[in-house]
Amino acid sequence: MSLGQEIAPHIPFLRRYARALTGNQVHGDAYVRAALEAIVAAPGDFPRDIDARLGLYRTFQRIWASANEDDGRDPGDLGDNAGIADARLTRVTPRSRQALLLTAMEGFTPEDTGYLIDSSAAEVDELVKEALSEIERQTHADVLIIEDEPIIAMDLETIVRDLGHGINGVAVTRDEAVAQAMAKRPGLVLADIQLADDSSGIDAVKDILAEFSVPVIFITAFPERLLTGERPEPTFLITKPFQRSTVKAAISQALFFDMATVPA
Repeated sequence: MSLGQEIAPHIPFLRRYARALTGNQVHGDAYVRAALEAIVAAPGDFPRDIDARLGLYRTFQRIWASANEDDGRDPGDLGDNAGIADARLTRVTPRSRQALLLTAMEGFTPEDTGYLIDSSAAEVDELVKEALSEIERQTHADVLIIEDEPIIAMDLETIVRDLGHGINGVAVTRDEAVAQAMAKRPGLVLADIQLADDSSGIDAVKDILAEFSVPVIFITAFPERLLTGERPEPTFLITKPFQRSTVKAAISQALFFDMATVPA
């Protein structure tokens, strides 16, 4: 099997991670594109003694670290996209955010995460604790949950409340979601894709975003359907069945980037 065939199945999920790390599809894709270009330019440098997914993420991490070194360069100097790294994002250190997302969202072990970010497993654990401490200090928000499965909706509601956030409402259809959002503007939306009346959570979110801006996290059993690269994609995407830690990490990142857009 060629190197391209080995890494191809993992690229959509690397794009998911890159968007969660940067808070933006365009910026995240710029980093992924740079990583793939590096692999094409020097395939002999790709680590072949490890799993292809791990090698792919390792290449990406090197690109990320190089572009975000504190060396006085403009963080937007990567490809054709400006402003990739917002300086205010240093409120949570890049390494702690990476450690949290790599373990909680991408499912890497502390040992593999340590390999990816040049740390020991023990250091990774400390970085994750640091990121979680930042979550506890984060500004609270009212969350709208769009989910037609009662047990999953209740689980999400518990996770949200455990983080100290409020519940704006729980909607099971597109119309309900839009009506609740219009009645009380949420600070965050958690949205399933397929809803009770065969309506779409994607359409519900589009309707809401047409009225005001709000961070959104999509939750679906079929993430590959949204990771095609053929249309605008969600910045934050969680795969069902999900781990509570994954949801917590995604909520934290979504609110973190939303707060970063507020002028200091």
